[in-house]
Amino acid sequence: MWIALIPAIAWGSVGLISGKLGGNANQQTLGMTWGALLFALVTTLVSPGNFLAHNDMRLWIAGILSGLFWSLGQNQQFHAMKAVGISKAVPISTGAQLVTNALAGVILFHEWTTSHQLTLGTLALVILVVGATLTALRDKSAQTGGQSENWAKGTTALVLSTAGYLGYTVVVNFLKVDAQAMVLPQAIGMVAGASVFALGKDAFKKESFKNIVTGLVWGTGNLCMFQATAMIGLAVSFSLSQTGIVISTFGSILLLGEHKTKREMVYVTLGSLMVIIGGVMLGLLK
Repeated sequence: MWIALIPAIAWGSVGLISGKLGGNANQQTLGMTWGALLFALVTTLVSPGNFLAHNDMRLWIAGILSGLFWSLGQNQQFHAMKAVGISKAVPISTGAQLVTNALAGVILFHEWTTSHQLTLGTLALVILVVGATLTALRDKSAQTGGQSENWAKGTTALVLSTAGYLGYTVVVNFLKVDAQAMVLPQAIGMVAGASVFALGKDAFKKESFKNIVTGLVWGTGNLCMFQATAMIGLAVSFSLSQTGIVISTFGSILLLGEHKTKREMVYVTLGSLMVIIGGVMLGLLK
């Protein structure tokens, strides 16, 4: 079960690391994919037998499609972070991903089959979504403190991001390919998708290269997430991975200086606790 928590730590840090390294959303996405490709190359060289043993057309189709979906999801999440802030975009994105991926796990892959699993799983998802919503709740009486928010752009980006992340996980499980063997084809798909988004938009700037670090961190979480999925299923592993919301939310406040009122800090604390509780409940399903 512990391996399912590594993606939470790695992915929860992505927004913070990219925020510190700088760059626009397209540069951040492209730099991440370069780092992910480097991680994939090293992983494949370390254990080439695993890749060669499963190196068939289905592996490449699943990997490239998953990578393309991911590039959409991550690019639009970066756009949402720019539009409304990390501490608001990430919790909302997390809640949407939890619902869609859990429903996919249940409906498409029949991961919850008993009444106990369905009851506990549904309750856990409700707690997770309410918790994620609380962390993004605003104090209406507070001033914005000069922080501009574009919710029209942010909402569109979050919808597209959710669709991308859903495809990224579902296609791998649907085609039933080995996650570790798929890392290299997936990284190639990620770079291809990110290159399209960054084309003609100052792609080859220092900010893109700096975000290679972000990609290495993400790659670690990605590999562990798919390994955990093979052991405990998509609904549980993906939900646990999203508990990294606690890191990204508090980190953006403490490290990146995103302003919160006292009331909003209460919302964030309660919401984060609910996310942890929901994640633990999902872990008890297997």
